[in-house]
Amino acid sequence: MIPACFSQPSNLSSTSQVPQNLITCIYHTQLWDSPTYLTLTWSKTHFSHSLTVYSADSFSITISLYPSTFSFFRNRPGSKSVYLTHHHRQRIKLYWDFTRADFAENSAEPESSFYIAISCNGKLEFILGDLMDELAKRCSGLSMARQVLLEPTLLSRREHVFGHKSYVSRANFLGSKHEIGIDCNGGVLKVKVDGQTSLVIKRLAWKFRGNERIYVNGIEVEFFWDVFNWVNSENNNNNNTNGHGVFIFQVGDGGVWPEMVGPEKRLMRKSLSSLAAGGSSSAPMASASLPPSPSCS
Repeated sequence: MIPACFSQPSNLSSTSQVPQNLITCIYHTQLWDSPTYLTLTWSKTHFSHSLTVYSADSFSITISLYPSTFSFFRNRPGSKSVYLTHHHRQRIKLYWDFTRADFAENSAEPESSFYIAISCNGKLEFILGDLMDELAKRCSGLSMARQVLLEPTLLSRREHVFGHKSYVSRANFLGSKHEIGIDCNGGVLKVKVDGQTSLVIKRLAWKFRGNERIYVNGIEVEFFWDVFNWVNSENNNNNNTNGHGVFIFQVGDGGVWPEMVGPEKRLMRKSLSSLAAGGSSSAPMASASLPPSPSCS
């Protein structure tokens, strides 16, 4: 997991007061019987809520998750066919249902009661979510690839949140789900796991980079932090608009988090531009998980 904690502005504009959340998950799957890295980017602001499904050099599709205030326009289960960029004769079809999805407060990513699925050549090859019965009824004419009977392989997860000193997210360590809390305040960094303080780093002005080992239910987790920009921004009365910190939670050998590309990079630029236009000095807080799996960079 990689959270990047950014400094809290002294005075927020009306735009920056709106919670912003951007989550990017990279999965390893099979499409058309070929290994594929599939990127799901969940984005939420006060004015929009969307999911972008992206595969480099193959396809990109954005699904609106924002519910209408008019009942007859409310989100319904949807589907869309997409031809692959470099294989115009190859087509995939996406199916989704977020009508009853449950979201944690201010989070762009649903926790339960949803599904997103991809079929190729009459066969379901990627499924994420817990409404398997509804999906099976809807796609009764499709067979299921062997890999969809297992949980999708999550390679990494990164989350950006704007204008916070304290942040709570959820991480999956070797199949075990946990709540991770990070607090950067008064020159002290605190890390909590499931509400219990696991690590306290004091004198951040001197210890702005480092790593420590923590244990989560017997699982060894390496924690890395870099808060140089965040501390420097706070010491300069938040005049540095890029004040932020980066935190990494790594299980096992982990992997290298790839640079931001595609929809994630575009949405980050848009969010930062809106903050700058609103005169806010806040920047994002990010989080992502790095399980012990091959690097996808």
